Amino acid sequence: MLQELTIRDFAIIEKMDVAFQSQMTVLTGETGAGKSIIIDALGLLAGGRGANEYIRKGATKAVIQGLFTLPEKSATLDILADLGIEYSPDELILERDLYRSGRNICRINGIMVNLTTLRRVGETLIDIHGQNEHQELMHPERHLGLLDEYEPQIAVLAEEYRNKYRIFLKQKDLLERMERNEKAWAQRLDMLQFQIDEIEAANLQTDEEERLQEEKVKLDNFQTIHTALEASYQTLTNDEEDVVGKLGVAMDALEEAQEYSPELATIYNKISDAFYNLQDIAHDISGELSDMEWDPNRLDEVEQRLETISMLKRKYGDDIPQILTYYHKIKTELDEMQQAGAESADLKEAYAQAHKEALDMAKKLHVQREHVAHELETEVHRQLQALYMDKAVFAVKFMSSTDLTPNGIDQVEFYIQTNPGENMGPLAKIASGGELSRIMLALKTIFAQHQGVTSIIFDEVDTGVSGRVAQAIAEKISQVAHYSQVLCITHLPQVAAISDHQYHIEKKVINGRTETSIHKLTPAERVDELARMLSGAEVTELTRSHAVELLRMAEEIRQQTRN
Repeated sequence: MLQELTIRDFAIIEKMDVAFQSQMTVLTGETGAGKSIIIDALGLLAGGRGANEYIRKGATKAVIQGLFTLPEKSATLDILADLGIEYSPDELILERDLYRSGRNICRINGIMVNLTTLRRVGETLIDIHGQNEHQELMHPERHLGLLDEYEPQIAVLAEEYRNKYRIFLKQKDLLERMERNEKAWAQRLDMLQFQIDEIEAANLQTDEEERLQEEKVKLDNFQTIHTALEASYQTLTNDEEDVVGKLGVAMDALEEAQEYSPELATIYNKISDAFYNLQDIAHDISGELSDMEWDPNRLDEVEQRLETISMLKRKYGDDIPQILTYYHKIKTELDEMQQAGAESADLKEAYAQAHKEALDMAKKLHVQREHVAHELETEVHRQLQALYMDKAVFAVKFMSSTDLTPNGIDQVEFYIQTNPGENMGPLAKIASGGELSRIMLALKTIFAQHQGVTSIIFDEVDTGVSGRVAQAIAEKISQVAHYSQVLCITHLPQVAAISDHQYHIEKKVINGRTETSIHKLTPAERVDELARMLSGAEVTELTRSHAVELLRMAEEIRQQTRN
């Protein structure tokens, strides 16, 4: 759930820090006070589209931060694990900075992420519903997803189907590629085989190029190296110079004397170390000279080998590891094509088998969806009755075929008959705005316990209703709050009264600038605010007594709806 929200220089909000609680919270205040601006800020925090207009006049950027806690089982945890972002169930921080240049800085727990990643995480935390935003209901292509959310078992079957579908697509692609252009298929086979043979013939070793370059340098400078080694060895060991021998004589001369003086012993040890080190060096130089043998053909071999590697690099990669990676890639492709092309009948049989398995799984998924659809229809009817749409008939219509799609063989659209005697038609075309609000609320009541979204936000979804319908909407929103934290902007006293917490949004002019502030109401302040909402004008003792009674009745209803 959303624990804390921090807003800086956003629209008419200069600075706002607010702590939220679990269950149901309402935000009330005069029209234009800035209630929806808070919801806009949360929408941006969830990855919504930003604009310069959101940045407060005179500021260089707007900053929005949200502190969330997560339930033990949450889709958010899986996404964070996939992203490699460390998290604690007690603390998940989303942050978004909007700059006038259009630049966005997004962070999750202090780690910079792109906007797509922020949206991916934010959508699992915040679910916003506005009075004109019934996207899922207004777009039939999304109805199948809503149906699948109703029953977790469908998700299991859908994943099994998608695995079968991927295999089917692969077999279909192989068959179509071969049948579409057999000549091109054969040419591709020949090219792959040629490239594989060329790379295999080179018999490349991963570090071979570096070793050959080093050897070429030595061969190019053979005479210089040999002359230097020979001169060094002669200086150390010949009869005229004999540096090693003379150093040995000096060491022997000091051997007896060093026993009588610590200083001489130190000198003796240094000469001794130098003598044995020079002996080792002379031995190493001798070994290098013995190993050096001029082979005029070897330089040609090295240069030819380097030219071969250079030619392969021009064709297949920047270095030998990339060439070998490319080799393994085309080897796999060739193996698949040879296996597929070895016997056309086998390929067609494999395609037919993959299609059958995918279609069988799609039919199994269809049967499960139809069963769940009947359960959803019954549950939606029950919820609509409580929202005073008891005459409405809700139905899940299937338009199924044998054509396989990523979602199976089903297309689903919600239909409704709002009044007896009328034709049943697509919900997106038949239902009015007020009816859509209630249908959306009915579905949200049903899905809230399955979706796992930590914070559900209703932005004036109760607009245009009153009386008993308003009371029914209030009860439904309170029921949703049993499964998830709910934040609700409302002008209805029934909705405000049934909430667990109430905040008042106020707009003031300070030093010539408009600013919005938020304040959590005390029990006494709630009575005054509800009295204002009831009267719409002057608050009297009568409206206060009505507000007290409304709060008492709301408490009784809240306890009933959540038991």
